[in-house]
Amino acid sequence: MSGVATRVRRLNDAWARKWGVLTPDLLPIASGEIKELLLLRLLRLSLFQVSVGMAVVLLIGTLNRVMIVELGVPAWLVAVMISLPLVFAPFRAVVGFRSDTHRSVLGWRRVPFLWFGTLVQFGGLAIMPFALIILSGDTTGPILVGQIAAALAFLMVGAGLHTTQTVGLALATDITPPKSHPQVVALLCIMLLLGMMISAVLFGAVLADFSEMRLIKVIQASAVATVVLNSIALWKQEARNPLLTSGNRARPTFREAWRSFDQGKGATRRLVALGIGTVAFSMQDILLEPYGGQVLHLAVGSTTAFTALLALGGLTGFGLAAKVLAGGMDPYRLAACGAMAGLVAFCAIVFAAPLQSTVSFGVGVLLIGFGAGLFAHSTLTAAMGTAPAGQVGLTLGIWGAVQASAAGSAVAAGGLIRDGVAALASRGVQGGALDGPATGYTVVYTIEIALLFATLAAVGPLVRPLRHRSMILPKSSILAESSR
Repeated sequence: MSGVATRVRRLNDAWARKWGVLTPDLLPIASGEIKELLLLRLLRLSLFQVSVGMAVVLLIGTLNRVMIVELGVPAWLVAVMISLPLVFAPFRAVVGFRSDTHRSVLGWRRVPFLWFGTLVQFGGLAIMPFALIILSGDTTGPILVGQIAAALAFLMVGAGLHTTQTVGLALATDITPPKSHPQVVALLCIMLLLGMMISAVLFGAVLADFSEMRLIKVIQASAVATVVLNSIALWKQEARNPLLTSGNRARPTFREAWRSFDQGKGATRRLVALGIGTVAFSMQDILLEPYGGQVLHLAVGSTTAFTALLALGGLTGFGLAAKVLAGGMDPYRLAACGAMAGLVAFCAIVFAAPLQSTVSFGVGVLLIGFGAGLFAHSTLTAAMGTAPAGQVGLTLGIWGAVQASAAGSAVAAGGLIRDGVAALASRGVQGGALDGPATGYTVVYTIEIALLFATLAAVGPLVRPLRHRSMILPKSSILAESSR
């Protein structure tokens, strides 16, 4: 028996010597001193946002239309399937907490969650096309199998992208100094938008001549792209720290960590402000293009151009927020500026109907993107800056859970309110003056205006007085930091 143990030990030693010959450059482990420029490193890390944007467009945009139009799936069932990824959104807080307190012999906290999130997202995309084909009724077996498989696929994609995004944001916070956080947030948000825009163009071009085989290829190509992009993103991003992930290290429970977070100054108010503001900007997400078509009688190409204008406003908001926050502006003061820009925007949208003005509509669309960009950037930067030591993942997970849940609920509420009010108006319940296509949209936009006023009321106490300059960030740039 001892001879067998000796041979096993020798074999282990031999394999250990062989692994030791490998240069660290061939392993996905970052050394304690990273030689790569910080800007280039962040550009690589931000690729996880591209994969998230690709998945969002695939679920909400491409598959939404394909399932209803080409595959003939009932609209209510499509709505249920698309809403399933939101089921996992509240668990982002748990994922962030687990990445803060992960036990690992390898010394990694964030990388394992990034990798497993990628695998779950890949698995969902891998089974999705076949599940959808069965769901459409193109099978001799029970359709219930397709419904269960499709639900599982959508849920897996949602769980994977929420996990990846939560831990990716935490890792970006870990590897950058606080003074660079405004630029980091801008970079990550811009990469998310670029991923969505590029994916939308590619999916639309490939599926212009639709066939089930093309659908399978598109979704499976997205699965492969997810693994490739995320593997490049996490390569050598996190240095090993076995002491931090040691099994002997004392760790709080989730309840204790949550209690510690909740005791922070203004913690509840920050979440309330984030939730209300996100709902206020998100209820219109699926209504702008139909509003342009039904109320202003714009062609499909024109309404698509206005959607591009919305994205341009968002990019402008992200860029401006990065500049002024790096210069020392209070993030909640800037978030309030975003809400005020939204007030002007929705007023312009509402007045576009009676005036039949595409100019007013265009200005409103641009300002919606701009205000939403300022608000999202500012609240995320504030979350990064207020995260207690050792709770970065938990803080960003809670931010992501509130933001994602609020956005998804707002989109559903916006559509339901618009349809309900339009149905009442068409029956003459609200009087002849309101019997028109603009009524349902106007009610939704008016609710968003009211919610933006509520956002200002929630954000107000969080804003630092102008005379208080202790938290001002010095002017800096990622490039300057990386050149040290």
